[in-house]
Amino acid sequence: MSYWRSAQVKSRKLKGKSEGVSLLAFSLFALAVATLSGCALFAPKEEVQLKKATVEELTALLSQQKATIRTMKGLFSAKVRGGIIPIASRVEGSLYYRRPNAMRLRGFTAVGGELFEFVQGEDQFKLRLPTMGRVLSGSPSDMSEMGKLARPFQLSVWAMGGLLGTGTIAKNETVTLVEEGDRYRLEVFGPSSSGAQFMRRRLWFERQTLHVVQEDRLTESGAVEATIQYEDFRAIGEAEAVSSAGDKQLVRPFKILLEDGKGQGSVQVTFHEMIPNLPLSAADLAQASLQ
Repeated sequence: MSYWRSAQVKSRKLKGKSEGVSLLAFSLFALAVATLSGCALFAPKEEVQLKKATVEELTALLSQQKATIRTMKGLFSAKVRGGIIPIASRVEGSLYYRRPNAMRLRGFTAVGGELFEFVQGEDQFKLRLPTMGRVLSGSPSDMSEMGKLARPFQLSVWAMGGLLGTGTIAKNETVTLVEEGDRYRLEVFGPSSSGAQFMRRRLWFERQTLHVVQEDRLTESGAVEATIQYEDFRAIGEAEAVSSAGDKQLVRPFKILLEDGKGQGSVQVTFHEMIPNLPLSAADLAQASLQ
């Protein structure tokens, strides 16, 4: 019995020594790897390169973005909160656009039922609401004929402006530039109804790419009328189409978040497809319906 006990004790000692040697060897190996790699695990994070730009360069950038889009076809989904569009909370939609301001927006239910058709031409708009049996029309500069429906469709036109590049600086507008860390803020001033200058818009440019990532629309009193955020920028179109930012392809935001400044709700638009600069017919834009 004493022989077997002695053998067991020796076996446990040998096992303990073996585990100790293995642990020591692993520790030395890990130390050697860390040393040979130059302590890569603790390497400093690469600094983000921020672009420099002037007022003139950012203003020119907006004009170039507009010039690169002659036409646009798009398919999107929209989530509506707060009743900002009193038709449905979820909308499947299509967009047709031709420069300078011909636009057609159509909205459908998830099963394909038509909710609305909004057509805008150079000097006239028409809104058709099949579910309500109503057709409204008027001038794009005065949508009072649409009543409560005017605001959601005006907001929709603003939101698409960042996508289509229509938010350029007008001849009667002036701009100032403010640097905010990793963003530039472009403040756009124009004449009010009384002729006095007021801040109409604020545009935020992300300084790594110089994409417009946010826009505020302001009232004459200085209140925020709407906030629009642009996200998920992707290349579209053919590779030979060169964008104003110097990319090989046009780059546009596939996600648009719009918050109503009057507290009436919000809209999240997610595009599934964008096709720029293909010929569009009168039927695509439903121009005949405006006559």
